[in-house]
Amino acid sequence: MSPRRNRPKGAGEPSPSADAEQTGRYGGFQRTESWQGEEWSVRHVAGASAAGKRYRCPGCDQEIPSGLAHVVAWPEHSGVDERRHWHKACWNAKDRRTTRVQRSRNAPRY
Repeated sequence: MSPRRNRPKGAGEPSPSADAEQTGRYGGFQRTESWQGEEWSVRHVAGASAAGKRYRCPGCDQEIPSGLAHVVAWPEHSGVDERRHWHKACWNAKDRRTTRVQRSRNAPRY
């Protein structure tokens, strides 16, 4: 007998909205979100698309390792030149973070 599920299948998972479009190159959906009074384009990047690349998350100032699925976001008015790569959890918690990220004593400064 299988263990009982705590939630029904599909509960809590974000479903792509009507304004979301699927992008084949990055393996995820692109949608528009509003944050701090601006419209942001948000794209989910699959881990396979990020193989061989490392990024620094602006939310926690930690490295996003190669091959890890993450989120790319940029303000709509500025275009893709201002895009930033975020951990999924950091992007979801962006409203709960303080304005100044504190580094630990042994964290590298880049």
